[in-house]
Amino acid sequence: MRHVHIPAQRVARAARESLAPARRLGDKARWYRPAAITADFLGAAIPVGLVFDAAQQVRPVYCALAAAVAWTGVQALRRRYATRTLGESRGVLPVVHDWLILIGVLAVARVVTEEATPRLSALGALLPALLITTAVHKLTYRHLSAARREAQAVSRVLVVGEPDAAEDVIAHLAARTDHPYVVVGVVPVGAGPLASGVPVAARLDGSASEAPNGDAAAVLGAVASHHADLVLVAPGVRITGERLRRIAWALHDKGLELAVFPGLVEVSVKRLETLSAGGLAVLRVAPPVSRGVQTLLKSALDRVGAAAGLLLLSPILLGIVLAIRLGSRGPAFYRQRRIGRDGVPFVMWKFRTMVVDADALKAELSGANENDGLMFKMRRDPRVTRVGRLLRRTSLDELPQLINVLIGNMSLVGPRPPLPEEVAKYDDVELRRLTVRPGMTGLWQISGRSDLSWDETIQLDLQYVDNWSFTSDVDVMGRTLRAVVDGRGAY
Repeated sequence: MRHVHIPAQRVARAARESLAPARRLGDKARWYRPAAITADFLGAAIPVGLVFDAAQQVRPVYCALAAAVAWTGVQALRRRYATRTLGESRGVLPVVHDWLILIGVLAVARVVTEEATPRLSALGALLPALLITTAVHKLTYRHLSAARREAQAVSRVLVVGEPDAAEDVIAHLAARTDHPYVVVGVVPVGAGPLASGVPVAARLDGSASEAPNGDAAAVLGAVASHHADLVLVAPGVRITGERLRRIAWALHDKGLELAVFPGLVEVSVKRLETLSAGGLAVLRVAPPVSRGVQTLLKSALDRVGAAAGLLLLSPILLGIVLAIRLGSRGPAFYRQRRIGRDGVPFVMWKFRTMVVDADALKAELSGANENDGLMFKMRRDPRVTRVGRLLRRTSLDELPQLINVLIGNMSLVGPRPPLPEEVAKYDDVELRRLTVRPGMTGLWQISGRSDLSWDETIQLDLQYVDNWSFTSDVDVMGRTLRAVVDGRGAY
């Protein structure tokens, strides 16, 4: 993978953070917890009270209170109101999991109390709690994400490691904003240059034969001077297990947190498992999902979704065909050779958005390419027709790819299918994106599309390849609608 560039403004922000008063992860907006608890309580109590009253239940108020207490209780036991959890996820699946637990708890209570409200009515009365809680999670997630873009509600991190390893960690954290960590200082181990611009808080001896006595004092001093919340260690040959253990003892004795970066990138926490083998802490990494029920569900969703989409959207497809034919000379559809799973070529269908000789004109425009990698992208491509601009802005030009999904060349969700000339220039890392079926939408589309750099595009594709699941596909499809409406990066 190519070197990750560290944005200068984020490095400058980290430097400012190192001199600013301590902001801790707990400094999230104060309304997060009361808003979540209130929404959960009222979202369960009011609908249950109204439904049970309409059903002429003897004690609708008591039932409403019981449902509200049960829902907030389940959330509390699942630690959804913990400071570390609030605002960190917008996912629907954790809420659904909690809601199913609530259903089980209330089903037992129903049998014990001999409550007689019709089952479907009782279940329907609990549905608003699921929807309201999901909405509040999305609201707090968006608010927290916006705050972190301004370096608020962050966890101040001190990175400890050999210069090259520390620089890699700093680069990865600086390149993304979907996490709470802001690096405020670095403690390099051994000699070596540092080019990130992050302040050097201290420097440890490069000897790895035994833990130097000054390690603990140096790290604790760096934590105090930079108001760090967390020490993140990037292991290397100069940081032995014994040396790391002594640093951990010193930090934990002061009530400070320690985290260890294992060297893995873009690996979902769902694939990680901590084990103990003879006193050794072992991190197990599960292989990506490649077979089983989830792959069957994905195939079924692809085929059923594509068939339903073609049927329901047929009037719109017909209208687009007429608009293209009336707008410019040439056919309504455009077929292009692309590379699919395992490097197998296929013909991809799209609505034509360019003039008929667009491919022949591409060589003349190669010097105007605005993408820094192997893809060709121009914001104001002169080959695009007037109708084509609208189709690209709304992503309607992609709809014929439902045919490719239906016949099995593509999936609804996956990496974008590359051109043969692009694949010819791929390295071993980039070729890994071809191990799954390409998709109509994916992490690329919901993360900025053509506004992304080549490195960012490849990183998102590899993240999908290694960590995909059926539920993540459903989440991507839901977020695609917002990306299409927003139109950012579509040209």
